[in-house]
Amino acid sequence: MRLMTADGLTLGHGTTPVLRDVDFHIDRGEIVTLVGPNGSGKSTLVKGLIGAIRPIKGRVDQVRGLRVGYVPQSLQMDGFLPLTVSRFLCLPHRHSDDAMARALQEAGVPDLAKRQMRDLSGGQFQRVLLARALLMEPDILILDEATQGLDQPGAAAFYRQIADVRDQLGCAVLMVSHDLHVVMAASDRVLCLNGHVCCQGTPDVVQDAPEYRALFGTGTQGAFALYRHQHDHHHHHHHHDQDHGHDHEDA
Repeated sequence: MRLMTADGLTLGHGTTPVLRDVDFHIDRGEIVTLVGPNGSGKSTLVKGLIGAIRPIKGRVDQVRGLRVGYVPQSLQMDGFLPLTVSRFLCLPHRHSDDAMARALQEAGVPDLAKRQMRDLSGGQFQRVLLARALLMEPDILILDEATQGLDQPGAAAFYRQIADVRDQLGCAVLMVSHDLHVVMAASDRVLCLNGHVCCQGTPDVVQDAPEYRALFGTGTQGAFALYRHQHDHHHHHHHHDQDHGHDHEDA
């Protein structure tokens, strides 16, 4: 089922376009990742899709009653403010203890409800932000550079959690990735932006696209590190199964 469709979308600040002529859709259960250099229009596209900014041209259609759960980049919080996880989850709307327990479980941190927000690690903090988005019972989960503050094993673990959430809840996931070279392998499609859609397709198709390579270089730096349950190192010239014997668990 198609949740969101954009046709010929041109977006920007005032009348100055940042992003031109984007055709986009996302269906229930799909994971779509947006990559692109700084200033390429990733956040602008997200704002346009959720209706936070009006299109200069084109249109966005959403299914009626679409529920969006939003996971921001790590929030800056006042470190001295005493705030438990369950109190935080109740901002701005109260939720039942059962609902909060279920959301924390789905986010992979079932035992944090009584902990202080200021005592959480970066990875736990992001999972609490994820739980807060899941309390919306979203049809689509939007993650805006949500792994920015995490190290690679932390980011890989967070990606696995997102894949599990998608599998359990069947929601769509739209992810903005700040790291051009790291894309969750569970992504059904990757859109590479640079003021317009340069290329799109499965992660394997995009990393081999000339447009992607022109933007981000070739060789191992131009290839995606794809996070699976083990993370494989994909290189452009390895397309044979026997070359994938060197997987290793995330440290």
